[in-house]
Amino acid sequence: MDNKVILLVEDNARDEALTRRALKKSNIVNEVVVARDGVEALDYLFGTGTYAGRDVTMMPQLILLDLKLPKVNGLQVLQKIRAEERTRRLPVVVFTSSSEEEDMIKSYDLGANSYVRKPVDFEQFLEATRQLGLYWLVLNQVAPTE
Repeated sequence: MDNKVILLVEDNARDEALTRRALKKSNIVNEVVVARDGVEALDYLFGTGTYAGRDVTMMPQLILLDLKLPKVNGLQVLQKIRAEERTRRLPVVVFTSSSEEEDMIKSYDLGANSYVRKPVDFEQFLEATRQLGLYWLVLNQVAPTE
């Protein structure tokens, strides 16, 4: 497992920039790999498409997953992550603007480790991202992937 990478699956450029800024402000120096749709996220994780040939033994320490994505939505990405032996234990935090209870229930049913609504307020967004980063990257103990 490559403990340096956060896979941010986010199609909104503003939310991507805010997330990067919040992590940096919190002195979280992990490399952030951004996938702007579900297909790109799956290609990264499984070494296919654009990421063909990527060393897939190097897995992200954390996946921040938006639900409302083009091509393949976040719930479908989560389902594929949990279906594969190599990726099923990766920490996945659904980080979304969706306030629909059904999305939260489905996320947990499919194996999300956490479900966090993105705050609309800028300062609250920064604080939520900082706390996510500190918990998942510093405090959380990750199960081995193999």
